[in-house]
Amino acid sequence: MTRSDTVRRVKSYSALSGYVFQYYFYEVEKTRRGLSAGTDYVYMVSADRKTAFPVRIFIRADAVEQWNRAAGRALSGTEEYAAAKMRLFQAFDEAVSAESLPHELQVDHASLGALLQSLDI
Repeated sequence: MTRSDTVRRVKSYSALSGYVFQYYFYEVEKTRRGLSAGTDYVYMVSADRKTAFPVRIFIRADAVEQWNRAAGRALSGTEEYAAAKMRLFQAFDEAVSAESLPHELQVDHASLGALLQSLDI
C-alpha cells in the first residue's frame, strides 16, 4: 500500500519503437488473477507527459515457485521486482504506438526465466 504523500521519482525509457515513456513505480500487492495467485507490480506510465495510466505486471506465484526449485534457492523480492521492471521495458519496446501499450501484463514460468537470465540471475 502506498502513502499519498510519497515522493515518486519519474524515470524515462527510450523504447526501440522510438517512443519515450515516462514511468514510476506505484505499488506492489499480492493478488489473484482467476485461479492464479501472484504479485502485481503497478507502474504509472505516460507517453505524452500529460496523462498517466497504470500498467500492472502480474508475476505468477507458481512461476516463482518453479524458478525457486530449478535454481535451488528462493527468488528475492528485489529480484522479482527487477523481473517486473524488465517486463515493463519489454512492453515499451514491443509497443507499436503509445496507445497499443497493454495495461496488464503477465509473467509466467518461461518468461520469468528469460527475464532473469537477461539480468544474469
